[in-house]
Amino acid sequence: MPYTADDAPAPTTSPRNRPMLPGILALALGGFAIGTTEFAIMGLLPEAVAELDVDLPAGGILISAYALGVVVGAPLLAAGMARIDRRTSALWLMALFVVGHAASLLAPDFNTMLIARFLSGLPHGAYFSAAALAAAHLAGPARRGQAIAWVMSGLSVANLIGVPLATWLGQTSGWRWMFILTGLFGAATLLAVALLVPRVPAPQGASVRSELTALKSPTLWRAILVGTIGFAGMFALYTYIAPVFTEVGGMPPRLVPLLMGLYGVGMVVGTLVGGALSDRSARRTLQWMLGIVAVSLACFSLTAQWWMVSLIPLLGAAAAASALVPSLQVLLVDAAPQAPQLSGALNHSALNLANAMGAWVGAAVIQGGFALQVPAGAGAALAGVGLVLSLILLRPRHP
Repeated sequence: MPYTADDAPAPTTSPRNRPMLPGILALALGGFAIGTTEFAIMGLLPEAVAELDVDLPAGGILISAYALGVVVGAPLLAAGMARIDRRTSALWLMALFVVGHAASLLAPDFNTMLIARFLSGLPHGAYFSAAALAAAHLAGPARRGQAIAWVMSGLSVANLIGVPLATWLGQTSGWRWMFILTGLFGAATLLAVALLVPRVPAPQGASVRSELTALKSPTLWRAILVGTIGFAGMFALYTYIAPVFTEVGGMPPRLVPLLMGLYGVGMVVGTLVGGALSDRSARRTLQWMLGIVAVSLACFSLTAQWWMVSLIPLLGAAAAASALVPSLQVLLVDAAPQAPQLSGALNHSALNLANAMGAWVGAAVIQGGFALQVPAGAGAALAGVGLVLSLILLRPRHP
């Protein structure tokens, strides 16, 4: 039985008659806040490691701490909030997000910062799950992929606007200003969701036990494996994007905020296109995008010494990787339609496990004495493995 977007009781009015767009945009604002904190740290990595007095590979671990917080928090918080309506869940999770950023701002040393970043990552996946389910409910079954893409586009728009702004502010005023800016975005989300998003009750009979039944689905675990390995390729490059462009490609450091914005353009386009394509075939969208990511990262590795040339494969990789997100979300929820909250959250566990894996692979390559552009080549190999696995593990039951 396929999943339908309306996981709550049937509404008294049709989805078309509801004030859909303001609520979806309010939920997307939370994605904007989350995307800003997740990706701005990568553009500010040189400043962060300098203040915290650690080396570049250790800075990669700082990024992994946030990602691991997502991996842990997404299933635990999503399952624990199974019986709470989606609007209330989104509000509580965004409040925790703001608290985590206050802790990051005040962290006195590297080890404390690791803990604070882990805390900040805990609500990430569960928020996106609650927000995506609420948006899909508002939009109706026929437009669920697009509604999910709109929520996820907050993550992409963050790379277009929020990340360059945070990067510029961090370079000019101190990198910890990123936490102040992101915390303000989180506070704005709390206000917008409270005012603009209607209640979206959890389905009747929802419980922690019913959500945990998602873990019995072999298809869900196959999709998680494919998404984790395939998406890790992108993070093998993106974790070290600032030093690659400045130290290898010769880009002036002052242009790094513009670089992050350009990456955001690719993400916005990829997310919206991926959402539309996922309504046709989420599986085929995932496979095509994994192939494009693999080719783009390989080309980047070969052209990294010419930063203006390498922008082209970077844009291709950014767009294709972002198009993976709504397609993987649809695949996971379809794999366990009886547990939409947990299965949707596991999308972000997979993607942030990929974040941690990519950062770790990149750090291992650099510590092995290889040049800074080589992690992109390793990322291409990871994306290629993800593509092969998708062809083997995600074959349709009824061709």
